[in-house]
Amino acid sequence: MPSGILLLDKPRGLSSNAALQRVRGLFGREKAGHVGSLDPLATGMLPICLGEATKVAGEIVAGRKCYRFTVTLGARTTTGDVEGEVSERAAVPPLERARVESALASFLGTGRQIPPMYSALKRAGQPLYRLARAGVTVERPARMIEVSQLRLLAFAADSLELELLCSKGTYVSVLAEDIAAKLGTVGHVSMLRREYVEPFEHEAMHTLESLTATRARGEEPALLPSDRPLAHLAAVHLDADGARRVRQGQAVRVAQVPLRAMRVRLYGAEGFLGIAASDAQGLVHPRRLLRL
Repeated sequence: MPSGILLLDKPRGLSSNAALQRVRGLFGREKAGHVGSLDPLATGMLPICLGEATKVAGEIVAGRKCYRFTVTLGARTTTGDVEGEVSERAAVPPLERARVESALASFLGTGRQIPPMYSALKRAGQPLYRLARAGVTVERPARMIEVSQLRLLAFAADSLELELLCSKGTYVSVLAEDIAAKLGTVGHVSMLRREYVEPFEHEAMHTLESLTATRARGEEPALLPSDRPLAHLAAVHLDADGARRVRQGQAVRVAQVPLRAMRVRLYGAEGFLGIAASDAQGLVHPRRLLRL
């Protein structure tokens, strides 16, 4: 079956894994995986790698994410979003645009963030959210994150609508609580949508409804090629002999390999072959090859 990347517009109320299983069921793909997770509350872009495209999933994970979300102020919840119970209430001070934008600006750049207990991170094989539901709290090491953009779209007396561009590993619920604290109150996420995952900013998404209709017509969905997330890697084109040797796991000497590239994408007459590592001697060493 064809391999490629499908950009799903995940609906609210469905876990990322449940959405993946729906796609697998629709198109009979045994080999498939979603890249990054979205909570059931969240909607928006969920990249799904089908077939041999699963071998480039790591390249997508590393990309920045853009979110649009709403912070409801005055109430903290156990989960950091509307699915949890209210655990604390506080008055909301009068909000002025200049004060809010100043608070948002303080989060730009690199920083450290402690993942929430209600997350899919695992401790001793158990997801943290399961421990949290059992009333167990464990220490979580802080992670380095980077906020490239945090823009105020609209605000009311007790809510903020924001747009965020951030690095992987950033928890929007934690950021929302920190923003509320910066404004002198508490808060939680009441709406969350992932607008895009780099490098798919301008790509169209499929809904489960559109995929169902495609399947009903006996058609395959339009997939992005497996090398679509690899444009940042230098391209190396091999002749027939070089492609054959690479598929056998051998290093191949080629002309004009960028010495500083380290990782490159390989192509043969049949198309994209996979990812390799280059060295200063002009050799490329296969690392992750697609089975064509």
